Amino acid sequence: MRVAGPVVRLTKEESEAYFRTRPRESRLAAWASRQSEVVQSRAALEEAYARVAARFVGTEPPLPPSWGGMRLEPEVIEFWHHRENRLHDRLRYTREPDGTWRMERLAP
Repeated sequence: MRVAGPVVRLTKEESEAYFRTRPRESRLAAWASRQSEVVQSRAALEEAYARVAARFVGTEPPLPPSWGGMRLEPEVIEFWHHRENRLHDRLRYTREPDGTWRMERLAP
C-alpha cells in the first residue's frame, strides 16, 4: 500500500487529547524514552522509566514538551496485491475535489 498527501502537525490541543487516550504506562514511557536516540542498555531504559513513574506517582503525566503528532491527509491511496505471472492487482484511489474517491485499476 502507498499513501500520498500533505502531512500537517497536530495542534498542541490535538496532541494532548490523543496523549490522554494512551495507557498510563505508554504516557510514562514517552517521558522516559527519547525516541530513536541510542540507549546505553535495557537496564538504563528501565531505570529511566522507574524514575519517571516515581515522579508522577498520584498524578497524571502531562504531555512531554517534545511529544506531538502528525496527520496525513490522504489524496492518493494505492493498493497492490501479488498475483502469479506478474499480473498483479493495482488499485488507485484518488480524492476528488468534492471529497469523494475515484478508483482506477492500474496495469502492473
